[in-house]
Amino acid sequence: MTGPGSGGVLPHGSARPLAEAYDVALLDLDGVVYLGGSAVPGAAESLAKAAAAGLRVAFVTNNSSRTPSAIAAQLTGLGVAAAAADIVTSAQATARLLAERLPPGSAVLVVGGMGLRMALRERGFRPVSVAADRPAAVVQGYAPDISYSLLAEGGLAVAAGAWFVASNADSTLPTTRGRQPGNGALAQVIATATGRQPAVAGKPEPPLHAEAVARTGASRPLVVGDRLDTDIEGAARAGADSLLVFTGVSRPRDAVLAPPGQRPAYLAAGLAGLLEPHPAVAAAGGVFRCRGWEAARGAGGRLRLSGHGEWLDGLRALCAAAWSEGQVTAEAADAALAALPR
Repeated sequence: MTGPGSGGVLPHGSARPLAEAYDVALLDLDGVVYLGGSAVPGAAESLAKAAAAGLRVAFVTNNSSRTPSAIAAQLTGLGVAAAAADIVTSAQATARLLAERLPPGSAVLVVGGMGLRMALRERGFRPVSVAADRPAAVVQGYAPDISYSLLAEGGLAVAAGAWFVASNADSTLPTTRGRQPGNGALAQVIATATGRQPAVAGKPEPPLHAEAVARTGASRPLVVGDRLDTDIEGAARAGADSLLVFTGVSRPRDAVLAPPGQRPAYLAAGLAGLLEPHPAVAAAGGVFRCRGWEAARGAGGRLRLSGHGEWLDGLRALCAAAWSEGQVTAEAADAALAALPR
């Protein structure tokens, strides 16, 4: 392998398929395995082949609204082998975070779904729904039916001194209709009303990654996700390698423009990238080459890309050039990406 890891200058290379180079894949769900209620094309088949190659899989999601059993049932219905023990949620990470600070039996006001309530009960907390119960904490997680009255109760409790914790801070949620408001956007209702920002348990903050590693016993995990600002940044903060797939939120343009701390080790169109070797990017004299492609930085921050072959190889070379020094502009990225055969 080449390159210094997630957030480094060069994308990694791997002579072996990633399913053989890592012991556990920590996979995001929305935009990686499924999108809305449908499986991402080819995801189930790729995961089955990765498991057959010896890769253990855990599904790590910032969505706290549903229980692990419900998520596992959905995955099974989509043809993905999964049990409740394979699911790690931001609700579980939130409950662990609270357990480090609050005694068992504490009342916790829940602005969220059943997954969050169950995770809190498993840790010995008492979920409540009104500020009159004088909760020690208010936890907020995404749920499609969150009401104004529940947000108001959460705001009253936070204003009265309750610790405010969000399961995640995702501003948007990918769906088949496009990006919709996520928990990060909803949490700003209480934050704006009280002037208090929440502590966050989900990606990219450390608690969820630590929960996933603890539950899987991973010694060499590979984080797989579709978002730079959650999946990839979370991996970088934890010192883990990451694979960015383009089946959800992030696009090739986003990868080229990724700031330090959000740069993936590997790039792939989808989960089939787990089954393939990844070519290294060679750097010499300011030119970055990957198979039939070469990229370089030009005067005035311009990017130059030329060559032929697989578009991902061109993107790898282009990312290496873009990441080599400073930030490039969106205009420079767009001009160079136009050379890719997509």
